[in-house]
Amino acid sequence: MSKTLQSIRGMHDVLPEQTPAWQRLEAALAETAVAFGYEEIRMPIVEQTGLFARSIGEVTDIVEKEMYTFDDRNGDSLTLRPEGTAGCVRACLQHGLIHNQQRRLWYIGPMFRHERPQKGRYRQFHQFGVEVFGVKGAELDVELIQMARTLWSRLGIEDVRLEINTLGQPEARARHRQVLVEYLEGHADSLDEEARRRMHENPLRVLDSKNPAIQSILEGAPKLADYLDEESAADFERTCELLDALGIPYRVNPRLVRGLDYYNKLVFEWVTESLGAQGTICAGGRYDGLVEQLGGRATPAAGFAIGIERLLSLAGDEGDGARADVYVIVPEAGRQAAAMRLADRLRDGLAGRRVQCNLDGGSLKAQFKRADRSGAGLAVIVEDTEGAEVSVKPLRGEGEQRTVSADDLIDLLTDRSAGGL
Repeated sequence: MSKTLQSIRGMHDVLPEQTPAWQRLEAALAETAVAFGYEEIRMPIVEQTGLFARSIGEVTDIVEKEMYTFDDRNGDSLTLRPEGTAGCVRACLQHGLIHNQQRRLWYIGPMFRHERPQKGRYRQFHQFGVEVFGVKGAELDVELIQMARTLWSRLGIEDVRLEINTLGQPEARARHRQVLVEYLEGHADSLDEEARRRMHENPLRVLDSKNPAIQSILEGAPKLADYLDEESAADFERTCELLDALGIPYRVNPRLVRGLDYYNKLVFEWVTESLGAQGTICAGGRYDGLVEQLGGRATPAAGFAIGIERLLSLAGDEGDGARADVYVIVPEAGRQAAAMRLADRLRDGLAGRRVQCNLDGGSLKAQFKRADRSGAGLAVIVEDTEGAEVSVKPLRGEGEQRTVSADDLIDLLTDRSAGGL
């Protein structure tokens, strides 16, 4: 007997009772992006491996350990996208979207990383991302933060806090790197294996260690803020001024470095205590060098990404499980065509409401059971073969069954919709 096939570990099905919550969240994300003047872009799930090695960084955990990479039949190395920014930049360069012009773009879709699955961290996960090209200065950085705060307000999310830091320009990081490596070498015997590996390859990532013993050592480490270039320092000061003026609370976290090499200047995260260890729900910052790094002209750029699964958990929206608002019942086979015509009229007249029509016969008792299981609030019973007269029966709460003409039905249900169908 063959074993039942299962989904790949860390890659989950989104079941019918869950999809309404996804749809509501996706709609809120899209509406917020459009309200801020962003346009949607859709990129392929598969890209050339070199795109991510060049942009994310060859010595990052993502490229070294987590990417799903394979050779296709032509021998080309391809990778399932682990994040969205690199592909968005590639698309903009390929199609000339940012040549001598500003662009505000948003996207949503699945990403892939071979990580240890746990709550809030999956091997196939979904992200909403925004990217802005051609705008420099702290004003854009703060608007991105403002946009995320608008989302929290729209979704009713309160248990989040903002953390910010500045990474400065590459030259400033190089000066800081030298003294940081010297400091870490002086404590090499106390570092764990991962910190010792990162110490020379990507020492800033040591600052992101979650090991309490490493965190204790880092208390005395040289601070990047002491080596900042004047422009980065001024931009960060302006960022703080604008956040204060907008009433957006924040905490400066000097150990916030992000896990992708392309960031410079401002980086930020929105974090929560409500999701356990996986507390970051939104992260982003500025990456002014990435467009040039991937073959374009030097272009200022910034953006952020939000994990959809984590956001759903935080929003607490599990969906109502309903498949219908109105269920059309067919007492006799001769009334089926009239019932299907009526269902179409209801769908046209009750925009946005879900209308389901019984299609496979059965007794009235059986059909009412189906109507109840559909989650519908009302049953509409077709009373004649022409569908001229119907009965309306509430399935939830109070109310009497009543008979009306089909022509009056839309008005009746529209009136009920004002208070909830």
